[in-house]
Amino acid sequence: TLIVKNKNGGIYMKVLAMILAGGRGSRLDILSEKRVKPSVPFAGKFRIIDFALSNCSNSGIYDVALLTQYLPLSLNEHIGSGKPWDFDRRDSSITMLQPHEKLGGNSWYQGTADAIRQNIEFIKNKNPKYVLILSGDHIYKMNYQKMLEEHRASYADASIAVIEVPKKEASRFGIMDVDSTGRILEFEEKPEQPKSQLASMGIYIFNWKLLRKMLIADRKNNDSSHDFGKDIIPTMLQENRILHAYQFKGYWKD
Repeated sequence: TLIVKNKNGGIYMKVLAMILAGGRGSRLDILSEKRVKPSVPFAGKFRIIDFALSNCSNSGIYDVALLTQYLPLSLNEHIGSGKPWDFDRRDSSITMLQPHEKLGGNSWYQGTADAIRQNIEFIKNKNPKYVLILSGDHIYKMNYQKMLEEHRASYADASIAVIEVPKKEASRFGIMDVDSTGRILEFEEKPEQPKSQLASMGIYIFNWKLLRKMLIADRKNNDSSHDFGKDIIPTMLQENRILHAYQFKGYWKD
């Protein structure tokens, strides 16, 4: 069934969380010299990836995959069976997905969208209604169920979590221009003259059937960088798809 109850009694449609956790993290210098950025220690025994994993668990989302690439060993050892986040139960799972050679020559992930596309068969086998795409190197506390409820209520094809940033920092982010209902009218990646202060947090909810079509079409585009912010989202806006901005109130750091 597509309707699932979580441990807190809330109800949500079948969701698969895909956490992008392959970033090298060159800006962290020696901290990420021997480990992937999401595996960098935080506050003693914790790691940066713990934020995304805890958010999933606390939101009642227990079907999770981590997409790794750069120096994944320390991350694999930290995750283990997923017991600290309750992912070792019979009705839950956490899967590590690393790039591998396939017929057709795919190997390294070429971008955020390409990473998801290379795992289409995995997602197809899970048969979700929605795919929640997260970054493994962000620090924040968020209830994804609230975002999902707003996504469904707005009849959106995709939803993007946004946060208001200071005007002087807006040019560092993907910036949304939205109407009074929260529908995204325009998206610009790191604009020199931002039209708003609503920045993308790199948290997306997609209706899976549509996303699958978008990813397959994007693969055939030789001019694409295969990135959600640079390619998939602008294409969806050009096709007049319904994109909704979910405004997050709270602390968040990339």
